[in-house]
Amino acid sequence: MNETFATIAEAKQSIIDEFSLFDDWVDRYEYIIELGKALKGLPDDYHTEQFRVKGCQSQVWFRPQTVDGKIIYEADSDAMIVRGLIALLLRVYSERSAEDILGTPPDFFDQIELGSHLSGNRANGLHAMVNYIQSYARARKDKAQN
Repeated sequence: MNETFATIAEAKQSIIDEFSLFDDWVDRYEYIIELGKALKGLPDDYHTEQFRVKGCQSQVWFRPQTVDGKIIYEADSDAMIVRGLIALLLRVYSERSAEDILGTPPDFFDQIELGSHLSGNRANGLHAMVNYIQSYARARKDKAQN
């Protein structure tokens, strides 16, 4: 989904609303995989150690950049379900200010009950991606304050 939402709250609500349409977790997983297939991803030039997110079982790469005070994240993975999780994270956190990112916990994953349906390794990887997003935002905020 390439739709951009004006606020993080709108982006989170869109995810909650979409997942409420599915009756079971098989359908939800299929939807996550579809989101992964639609993710733009990253050029191979960014599939390097410099951009790799540590703590994920799958290979995950994030390329953050700041443009006009907004942090833009691009990301990719070698696992389709992880690509789908990335698509959800980017919908909420990309093209936002550092303050907005840091003020927004990933509670929408709890609201769609995703955490209880991920394997331990996938849950750890999701946590590592959220940490990466927040760490970069924190560094941008600290840099702007100094």
